[in-house]
Amino acid sequence: MNHPSSEKPIIALGPWLESPAGTYVRTWEQARLNELTVDIFGFNAVQIGLPEINGLEANRMTNRWLTDTHLPEDGRGRIVVAHDFTELPFATQSLDLVVLPHVLEFAQEPHQVLREVERVLIPEGQVIVSGFNPASMWGARQAAGRLHGKSFLPRRGELIGVPRLKDWLKLLNMEVGRGHFGCYAPPCATDKWLSRFDFMEQVGEHWWPYLGAVYIVQAIKRVKGMRLIGPVWNRQKTGTLQGVPATNKNINHRSK
Repeated sequence: MNHPSSEKPIIALGPWLESPAGTYVRTWEQARLNELTVDIFGFNAVQIGLPEINGLEANRMTNRWLTDTHLPEDGRGRIVVAHDFTELPFATQSLDLVVLPHVLEFAQEPHQVLREVERVLIPEGQVIVSGFNPASMWGARQAAGRLHGKSFLPRRGELIGVPRLKDWLKLLNMEVGRGHFGCYAPPCATDKWLSRFDFMEQVGEHWWPYLGAVYIVQAIKRVKGMRLIGPVWNRQKTGTLQGVPATNKNINHRSK
C-alpha cells in the first residue's frame, strides 16, 4: 500500500535528464558532486531524491542512503525508503551529510524541507543543494517558454536563485560557502549544438561565472555557543546507526 505524497513529481526531471541537455547537466553535476563529497567525513550520509544522479558516489562514509518520494515499481534500485520530503524519517542530529539534487525546485514547501534537513544534521554537518539558475540563459528560456507553453525544462519545477537560497540557509544558522556554477552553453536541445559551445565552459567560468545554467551550494550547520575540539563523533562505528534508519516511518509497504 503506497502512502500518497504531496510533492510535485520530481520524477518528471528523470526522463529529461536522459535528453542531450539533461545528459550535459547530469555529467557536470556528477563530476562536481564527486569533488565536493569525497573529503566529507562522518558515518551517515543521505541523498534525497533524483536517483538518476548519484550524489554520494565518491563519498566514503560507512552508511550512504538514497531516499525518494516513491519506491521503484520493480523493487530494484538504490532507494531504501520513500517518504514526504517535508518530514524526513531520520532522528534529530543523526546525519553528517545531506545531498539535495534539484529537490527544492519540486517541493511544495521548500522552506520546510530545509528546516527538516537542519533538524537531522549533526552540528557541523553539511548540506549540498543543486538547482537550475534562473539568472542564466536557461532560466530566461524557461521563463519565456512558460508564456508560450513550450518550456525547456520540466514545467513543474520552480527555479530558485542562489541569493534566495543562501538567505534561506542563513536563517537556519547554516554557514554558506560560495556557489559553484556550470553548464554555460546556451539551452540547445541537440548534442550537435551543445558540442559547438564547448568553449563556453572555460570562457563562462572566467568571464560570467554566476550565469551558469546549474549551481551547487554547500553549507555547514553551525550551533551557537558550541565549540568543537578534537573528535566529535562518539557513535558506534558499525554498519548501522543508533536511531537513524527510521524505516518504520513513511515507508512504502508492498501489498502481499
